[in-house]
Amino acid sequence: MFTDFPKWEWNIPEYFNIGAACTDRHLGTPQADNIAMIVEDDTLGTAQITFAELARKTDQFAQVLRNLNVKVGDRVLIRLPNSLDYPIAFLGAMKMGAISVPTSTLLTAEEVAYLAKDSGATVLVTDATAWKNMEEQLVQGLRDTPNLSHILLSQATHTEPHGCLNVLSLENSLSATHRCDKVHKSKADDPAYLVYTSGTTGYPKGVLHAHRALLGRQPAAQYWFNYSDSAQDRIMHSGKFNWTYVLGSGLMDPLYLGKTVIVHEGKNDAQKWLDLIQKHQATIFIGVPTIYRQILQKTTATKEELPSLRHYMSAGEHLSDEVLSQWRERFGLDIYEAVGMSEFSYYLSQSQFRAIRAGSAGFAQPGHAIKLLNPETLEEVAMGEEGMICVPLDDPGLFLLYWNLDEETAKYKHNGHFFTGDFAKYDADGYIWFLGRKDDIIKSFGYRVSPYEIERVYKNHPDVADCAAIGEELEKDKVLVVCYVILKPDSSTTPDDLASFGKQHLAAYKAPKTVYLAHDFPRTKNGKILRKDITPSIAIAKSSR
Repeated sequence: MFTDFPKWEWNIPEYFNIGAACTDRHLGTPQADNIAMIVEDDTLGTAQITFAELARKTDQFAQVLRNLNVKVGDRVLIRLPNSLDYPIAFLGAMKMGAISVPTSTLLTAEEVAYLAKDSGATVLVTDATAWKNMEEQLVQGLRDTPNLSHILLSQATHTEPHGCLNVLSLENSLSATHRCDKVHKSKADDPAYLVYTSGTTGYPKGVLHAHRALLGRQPAAQYWFNYSDSAQDRIMHSGKFNWTYVLGSGLMDPLYLGKTVIVHEGKNDAQKWLDLIQKHQATIFIGVPTIYRQILQKTTATKEELPSLRHYMSAGEHLSDEVLSQWRERFGLDIYEAVGMSEFSYYLSQSQFRAIRAGSAGFAQPGHAIKLLNPETLEEVAMGEEGMICVPLDDPGLFLLYWNLDEETAKYKHNGHFFTGDFAKYDADGYIWFLGRKDDIIKSFGYRVSPYEIERVYKNHPDVADCAAIGEELEKDKVLVVCYVILKPDSSTTPDDLASFGKQHLAAYKAPKTVYLAHDFPRTKNGKILRKDITPSIAIAKSSR
């Protein structure tokens, strides 16, 4: 498919370690004394660390794990807020050859215990506050995790809870002259980190990545990030480290290239992002559409108030045409979107090298030779036809396997490709139009309708804050297209008004037959809407059919 991007040449070495690549790589260079990360915590204030300090602290953490008899390939479960402790634990574990398992602070004790058991984690790293809040439940849940040998707390306290060890005390016990063992000589294909995503069985599904995954995302640095070669970029990310999107774009990728990362821990507030951008003179901002909508709706900021910002990025959900156009008007810059998944990170993106076509996912980044295949015939589909996005199995950015799910791995990785389950189509100019998963496609009266097309239209309505389109089964073989809408505060728009809006802007077979109003949607831990869990029970009003 046509693009005017140059050919990408992969250079994957036999040996590669993410932990060392994000830290030790900068030792002996002018970047060693540059700030690697800044954390703004609403409670604890500002903390920062240089690349040289991060290299030393990750060495110490790796040595702490060795001293606790953690072996190469053991899993280290990390449940920490955005903090300097996160990269120290995440990268330090990989430095000694262990597999890092990042998890969300939103997880309950029961969920943490499940992940500890499923991953076979040897170590749990958490903070003292979190442990105190769920100690009783967590201790009970962890009784059925025979591999778990150590619980490490990242915050210093006077007396550690029974059975827990203090990371800082363990690090301080390493004398100044103590030589930390060398970085484990990991092969590029060796396991590096294990992320969990929502599973089709109702249980989280582990996705195992190799060390080469960091190198597999490097096309994004050139064709999505728009880093500057002449200046020290400062990247502010609005997300949490446990999310694959943030682990890559807000931690590993910028650190590998010697850029400064800025993150926040605390209450999500639109003005807060603007204040932090100004305070730290961020040059790149990475967020989700919700953050951009909040800034537009709740602040009066303009480009003149953010002179350092030169590049905006978004992923996680589709950015509406309305938000993009309003952002351009207020801030004079585009927001560049990307599409990714836990198994393959961000591989489709818009780029400064091609004009943004509103609603399109842009292009496959150079090096990612994706194909749109008919999953039944395994043949490439023609321009304008729907096909499943398939990734060659030799793509360096692709995951290794689903943890403890061999049949699941074989189901999606076969015939030389990873079958993503996501459908898309090309237009005549080579732009990709993302249609979503087959399960999301609404089949109504013989038509196939993408919920993304409907949502894109409704998000352009001035009173719509968020929306989700689904198929509602009235009876066997009778599915209607419906849309659930969250209105902006003080809106007087009615469900009937919204139904009429859909008829005006969508083909008859796409226009929702019913529009429901809702206060919120069922969501994942990372805020993504769970369409399959949306039912009329969440509605507060609906249009008349």
